Amino acid sequence: MRVTMIGSGYVGLVTGACFAEFGFNVTNVDQDAKKIKDLEKGKIPIYEPGLDSLVQHGQKAGRLTFTTELSKAVSQADIVMIAVGTPTRRGDGYADLSYVYQAAEQIAASINGYTVVVTKSTVPVGTCRKVAEIIEKTRPDLKRGVDFDVASNPEFLREGSAIGDFMRPDRVVIGTDSNRAKELLSKLYRPLYLIETPIVFTSIETSELIKYASNGFLAMKIAFINQMADLCEKAGADIQELAKGIGLDGRIGRKFLNAGPGYGGSCFPKDTLALSKTAHDFEAPLTLIDAVVEANDFRKKAMAGKIVAVLKARGDIKGKTVSVLGITFKPNTDDLRDAPSLVIVPELLKAGLKVRVYDPLYYAGSERLDHAADFKGVEWSRDAYSSMQGADCVVILTEWNEFRALDLDKLKILLNTPKGFKPLIVDLRNIYKPSEMEEVEYVSIGRGRVEA
Repeated sequence: MRVTMIGSGYVGLVTGACFAEFGFNVTNVDQDAKKIKDLEKGKIPIYEPGLDSLVQHGQKAGRLTFTTELSKAVSQADIVMIAVGTPTRRGDGYADLSYVYQAAEQIAASINGYTVVVTKSTVPVGTCRKVAEIIEKTRPDLKRGVDFDVASNPEFLREGSAIGDFMRPDRVVIGTDSNRAKELLSKLYRPLYLIETPIVFTSIETSELIKYASNGFLAMKIAFINQMADLCEKAGADIQELAKGIGLDGRIGRKFLNAGPGYGGSCFPKDTLALSKTAHDFEAPLTLIDAVVEANDFRKKAMAGKIVAVLKARGDIKGKTVSVLGITFKPNTDDLRDAPSLVIVPELLKAGLKVRVYDPLYYAGSERLDHAADFKGVEWSRDAYSSMQGADCVVILTEWNEFRALDLDKLKILLNTPKGFKPLIVDLRNIYKPSEMEEVEYVSIGRGRVEA
């Protein structure tokens, strides 16, 4: 079986490499000639643990190839997966489907023999049907059910653990109304039957909504626990104990109950917005999701305010320096899309503070700084401790492993601490226990104290 992936970004590249690992012949297509040349040389354009070795293994085995020639790749394929970007459209919050529709036209022009066209990209309900219409309009000689079929197969890959998510998924969702397509896609995912992965077959519309509903629900859990953290601080409770207490309830579950500075990344921000817009279009507004979007936007600014308030309690903040550790939206990824840092860092600068930044992937001398243009006015450091030199405060913004065991003795020497105060750490990820941090002024999230 031959599989062609249209798009070699995060989803397309991970999915293609994993299918090649299963033993299928996979061709990844992308319009970006430089990206394709880099991939052919084994250079991976994104940071995802284990992806480089997986790609190289597929290439050496001859099962994974890269090309800019869409026509040839599609004409030889049994299954073509559309894995292009669907970013938030500027100005109105809708998902931008222009890349999906463009891919559909190009695929239609190159179909040669029965082909299943699959939307792997996250798309609003109704998109897959539109793809079928575009194929029929572009190629009137093609008949749905005879020459091609369409299907929805949303991805559920978490950045930082995408390969594990693909190889050992909670479930695979496939939406199609064609038995022939169902049979072919069942063969594609047959390797996962061996580990008894649930394969959920649904209508196309249900499949499209499952992805958005999943991300909307998880975003809602994050917004909920963040607001509960605020209440815990006021009431003298501990958010981590609270999260454990409710997370052990099987109806709720433990995951996505870590309080923090708000969600970010390539999925939750754009998918909650797109879901909200879709619901309003169908005159079935999801007011809970609307509130989640608003709460998350507020959260990021509130965290900047929290840092400023703690520093103001020590005196005039003008000219003070903040050492920010971590700017990616989560550890084990280089993704800055909608990261809380994109709001928090500019707010600190607006308040008159100087900001010095270190991230394990974005640091002084890193080639990735070419992609960090949003952080104007910051000073980049080579490591965590050089960022602290002479700083008035340390802020932990992303919970990279190397920040979990900071040398407090070294930190106390490096930080600029006024008389009568302890060195200041603001931990927006709660990676330390307050009992371990008695030698410093440790400010975290959702850990209130009630005086006896």
